[in-house]
Amino acid sequence: MTRHIIHQSATILQALRRLNDLSGDVMTLIVTDGDNTMLGTVTDGDIRRGMLNGADLTDTVESVLHRRFRHLSADADPAENVKTIRSARAAGIKLLPELSADKKVVRLIDLTTTRTLLPVTAVLMAGGKGERLRPLTLTTPKPLLEIGGRPIIDYNLENLARCGITDVWVTVKYLADQLREFFATPRHGISAKCVEEDSPLGTIGSVSLVPLPVSGTTLVMNSDLLTSIDLEEMFLHHHTQQADITIAAIPYTVSVPYAILSTDGSRVRSLEEKPTYSHFANAGIYMFSNAVLGALAPGERTDATDLIEAAIAEGLRVTYYPVSGTWIDIGSPADFRHAEELMKHHRSLNHID
Repeated sequence: MTRHIIHQSATILQALRRLNDLSGDVMTLIVTDGDNTMLGTVTDGDIRRGMLNGADLTDTVESVLHRRFRHLSADADPAENVKTIRSARAAGIKLLPELSADKKVVRLIDLTTTRTLLPVTAVLMAGGKGERLRPLTLTTPKPLLEIGGRPIIDYNLENLARCGITDVWVTVKYLADQLREFFATPRHGISAKCVEEDSPLGTIGSVSLVPLPVSGTTLVMNSDLLTSIDLEEMFLHHHTQQADITIAAIPYTVSVPYAILSTDGSRVRSLEEKPTYSHFANAGIYMFSNAVLGALAPGERTDATDLIEAAIAEGLRVTYYPVSGTWIDIGSPADFRHAEELMKHHRSLNHID
């Protein structure tokens, strides 16, 4: 962080040298006073405009300071900070400071590598045997099968990192040692922590093993999905809807190859020729209020559908978020081949060797 911070008394020449040292990085300086209070920002453009207006290299950076800057507030509503980041990205801002209530610099967010900062914990479910993918999963856990030269779970970790999610847990059981070894080294800046089931706990029971905060939001997702879901949009939807649970959903169409009868007792009222029905299907990605997950009985087998149905019965607010873009549940050899072909196409479009 200190690479980007310069004192208000520094000269314009010193600022130019500091900017030159940032070559290849975000070339923005944060100007502060002696108490680390932010006063503004300085870029090459600010200096160029200042010198055209008569500033000299020996003048202080304060003379060319840009004082109308955007920032995050450390004590602001998390969703408001997410919206601030989105606005900053749209404006082309690359370095966004987070400030305390008295305007002191808390941290700097590089928007060229971090797309947003979602205030959520993430739990990746990775304990299954992947039996439908055998023999591929006889010696390798499904999340570590490679698509496009990378383990499936690595794509999901990269997406979490882009969203600024660093509190990441992975639930493991089948071939757990391989997953523990994989996560022994940080991935995309994330030091994920593994928790192991003693016995199979269903599709969400193992979350009870994770020490979640009492309040807040947790993202729970299957680790063997290949998806481009927009987690920022999903979080904002969950927050604005004041939801207890948000289910990511994918469109699913069923076509019936016959004429379907509408009946009243034994009487036929109408026929519909080869109808098509559209539904939303569970995508295996959820955002939960931690209060909901806190009700899970430790070590007790629970499926996500049971937990969600219980929440609906209790009158909790359960919403859905439609997934757009890529979503592949790699559950069968055909899904695996489809994912490989999709990744090859993606790499060729983006000229990746």
